[in-house]
Amino acid sequence: MKLGTRVLDLSRPHVVGILNVTPDSFSDGGQLASVEAVLARASAMVEAGVDLLDIGGESTRPGAAQISSDTELNRVLPAIVALARHHDVPISIDTRRASVADAALSAGASMVNDVSGFGDPEMAEVVRRHGA
Repeated sequence: MKLGTRVLDLSRPHVVGILNVTPDSFSDGGQLASVEAVLARASAMVEAGVDLLDIGGESTRPGAAQISSDTELNRVLPAIVALARHHDVPISIDTRRASVADAALSAGASMVNDVSGFGDPEMAEVVRRHGA
């Protein structure tokens, strides 16, 4: 699979490290509130052998409050920039918004994990334009 300038060999399984930068994450209870915490967790994951890092800034748990695109961007962009500088594994942005995907792909992500399945009509064009 082509991910921007990278190629992910799909002839074998890959491990994805999940990094939720949401204060109400169901999986980690908001433990990744700072870029430093994200980098520490990502470093441990990479050392353990993950192949990809997936970062999300909006909770998709049932009953979660919806947030604005600006809030989501403020959560994910600093982390993506730092991850891209410190680690040489592909980064995936977990978002349902094309505007967030566009900014994340410009900041260093190379893959989009869209739980809405292209619910945003602009998402396919953003993914195509970035070669994600």
